[in-house]
Amino acid sequence: MKVYNKINIRLGLASIVLLVLASCGVSDNNSPGVEYMPDMYRSPSIEPYVDYENPNQMSARLPVEGTIVFTANAAEEMYNYPYVYENSFEGYELSAENMSPVPMDENTVAEGKKIYKNFCIHCHGKTGQGDGAIPTKADYPPPPAYNGNAVKNLSEGKMYHTLTFGKGMMGSHASQLSQKERWTVIQYVKYLQNGGSMTKPAEEELEQ
Repeated sequence: MKVYNKINIRLGLASIVLLVLASCGVSDNNSPGVEYMPDMYRSPSIEPYVDYENPNQMSARLPVEGTIVFTANAAEEMYNYPYVYENSFEGYELSAENMSPVPMDENTVAEGKKIYKNFCIHCHGKTGQGDGAIPTKADYPPPPAYNGNAVKNLSEGKMYHTLTFGKGMMGSHASQLSQKERWTVIQYVKYLQNGGSMTKPAEEELEQ
């Protein structure tokens, strides 16, 4: 009988200890209380590219200046070449010589339209008339219409330069759009300039 009493006493003490441990942190409803070896089931948060032995340094170094990103698709490698024109008035004028590697066809116009809806329509409007929601509803000057005198004959190269560096009220879109995406959306801009056609209308039609 005494043996059973000792067992009961020990079980009671163990229960009290467990209750005390489980009650730790009860002031915080979100607290799990005492956790046994939490790293076994709660993985520590590790930030990418951080050297934890030297937390003030990145473990992955930036590529050497002038490095060209590798692509297995040879047809796409041109989009990884560095842009050679400077962010200056002279660079803008020289960029007129830059020709788009993306042809205008039904596929590129359709893809360019998707990009345009995501990044351009809010300012330039659905048909490129400069009547997007931002200049319409806010105190911002509207951008010029694509078929207006200011930009109707703007070259592909200058459009690309503007998308890359920004110009006037328009900011750079180089961080939002890849080189290929910039050239692709330009095909849709040209499509809007042509009045929704693959072919540029005659000068007489533009003046009407």
